[in-house]
Amino acid sequence: MKKPVYGMALGAVLGALDGLSSLVSAPETAPGILGIVVGSTFKGVLAGVLIGWFATRVKSLAMGMVFGLGVGAAFAWLIVYLQSLDPNAPVYFWEIMLPGSLVGLLVGYATQRERRAA
Repeated sequence: MKKPVYGMALGAVLGALDGLSSLVSAPETAPGILGIVVGSTFKGVLAGVLIGWFATRVKSLAMGMVFGLGVGAAFAWLIVYLQSLDPNAPVYFWEIMLPGSLVGLLVGYATQRERRAA
């Protein structure tokens, strides 16, 4: 499997799990869980494609993991920022940043370890 496709598939799965983790970290978000899971899955797909593309260009496990962490954190920060624009909504900074960054880190690791080149 090509690395961007592998990153996209893994990002989708881990993104969905990231969204479901909101039930544990912030149980009051349960009524909106479908939107959270869909959004996190989409975020994981986008991050996975970018991280997989990077893995085709750079053959360094450390650099892939750092890039993945950065991409995951950037997308998570974007969600936190958009959420903070609503003055009535509570901001879940760490509940979004930690799992989002972890998804990027794991996808960065996995795409670098994928043996078949693009």
